[in-house]
Amino acid sequence: MSVEVVPRIGEVIGVLLALGVLVLLLRWTFGHHKNVTLPTDDPDDPVATGLLTEVTRAPGPDAARVLRDRLRSEGVRATVSRADGGAYAVLVFPQDVADAKVVLSLDR
Repeated sequence: MSVEVVPRIGEVIGVLLALGVLVLLLRWTFGHHKNVTLPTDDPDDPVATGLLTEVTRAPGPDAARVLRDRLRSEGVRATVSRADGGAYAVLVFPQDVADAKVVLSLDR
């Protein structure tokens, strides 16, 4: 009764190949996506509104909603956010700032 202690070369290659495939699959699934840039906080943005730009402020929520609705009725995407001192900021995307200022400057 002899037990072969030395594994065959085919078995070693098979195990190494299986481990290599497993490592590649795990790397593909849970790997670090260094090519993906994550948004970071802008230290120059005091109100941290991200992609949005403030076009005006209103003293209360109702006035801010009226301004937001006026912008939306003209096709400008806008939202309202609470600002410093109890005021409310009307925010738009940077490409809509010029249109928003024109709409807000018109008397109604």
